[in-house]
Amino acid sequence: MTKQREPLSALAGRTVDTYERQATRYDAERGKSLFERPWLDRFSSLLPPGGSVLDAGCGTGDPIAHDLARRGLRVTGVDAAQAMIALARQKHPGGDWRQADMRTLDLGTVFDGVIAWDSFFHLTGDEQRATLPRLAGHLKPRGALMLTVGPEAGEVVGAVGGAPVFHASLSPDDYRAVLTGLGLAVIDFVPEDPDCNGHSVLLAQRT
Repeated sequence: MTKQREPLSALAGRTVDTYERQATRYDAERGKSLFERPWLDRFSSLLPPGGSVLDAGCGTGDPIAHDLARRGLRVTGVDAAQAMIALARQKHPGGDWRQADMRTLDLGTVFDGVIAWDSFFHLTGDEQRATLPRLAGHLKPRGALMLTVGPEAGEVVGAVGGAPVFHASLSPDDYRAVLTGLGLAVIDFVPEDPDCNGHSVLLAQRT
């Protein structure tokens, strides 16, 4: 008998639990060579010196939040998985690490920049549409937003520590339309950037 494939909707609902269980292995296997540096350079160049950054889906803080902090930026990291936040606090005890889900995020403050690297794309398409206003709502005037998404609209299955994990993306035109409606202009979108380990990166700024 052929085993029936699990619906992607069910897999999407287990993302946080997967990261809770795989946190230690994820941190050990997560590349820290900072292939992301060129995009972090561009993002940081849009922020004032010593500016504030919200890292949504910060994981253990390595390497993204840690790199931004080394640039003199004030980073607040949030992640829905308590195990990730615990590791972040252990590795970087001086940081501002909070357990929070970006889908319900309401910190009551605004930042010069918001980044969601390798995290936002774990949300379903509907969740992404609902979460973008929340992320935009945490931006100051002229604030910058950087996301990793997919090269086109669709849903795929990835892996974290050997466990399956959900990924989704809207189309580039959909992202542009939603962000425009929120008062953000897309500065650049590079699908499957060969200079960034194949990541599809979207960079926008509040107009």
